[in-house]
Amino acid sequence: MNARSTARVEHLLTSGTFSLDGQTFDVDNNVWIVGDDSEVVVLDAPHDVDAIAAAIGDRRLLAVLCTHAHDDHVRRAPELAERFSTEQHRVPVLLHPADRQVWELTHPDQDARTATVDLVHGQVLTVAGTELHVLHTPGHTPGAVCVYAPALGTVFTGDTLFAGGPGATGRSFSSFDTIIDSIRDVLLELPPETRVLTGHGQDTTIGDEAPHLDEWITRGH
Repeated sequence: MNARSTARVEHLLTSGTFSLDGQTFDVDNNVWIVGDDSEVVVLDAPHDVDAIAAAIGDRRLLAVLCTHAHDDHVRRAPELAERFSTEQHRVPVLLHPADRQVWELTHPDQDARTATVDLVHGQVLTVAGTELHVLHTPGHTPGAVCVYAPALGTVFTGDTLFAGGPGATGRSFSSFDTIIDSIRDVLLELPPETRVLTGHGQDTTIGDEAPHLDEWITRGH
């Protein structure tokens, strides 16, 4: 690893579908690549593995980190990891264990206990000299996580927090009260200037979203 931070954040937009509870929707997903000219971590691997692989190029892929296990975030994760694996370096797919059941909806032949490596709240990953702190933020799914990079002033929130409010909780495996707890107790404790890079749509900041917590609670109930 690099002795000092050389990491930057790169963005890729991919399009496809999200399916759950017997319904399918067209969606655009943000893919975030964190690293430098030699090594990267990919946050979420949805619809287009070729596009993600092209964005990585000849850099070393350290891991595919899944913010949660909905199909529009993990559909290509095993394939992407395999594509960049070598005999010397097997690329892990990182997933919180509470999302194993959700994972198996998309990858029924790849049990999450053998296909992934568990993420743990408080775990710290390092890429290009930059620490990525894993924050367990259940609610959208039981194993949803956010990833905080203090040196970059950035938190990657997946589908936990968007510009304008919390992620959806009206489907299987989700809980509105739980996602509100995660946002209030974990995300809103971050510095207000922290950039929020989301799984869908535009970015925001913690400071821009924090004043609206009570509105979300009222609206949600």
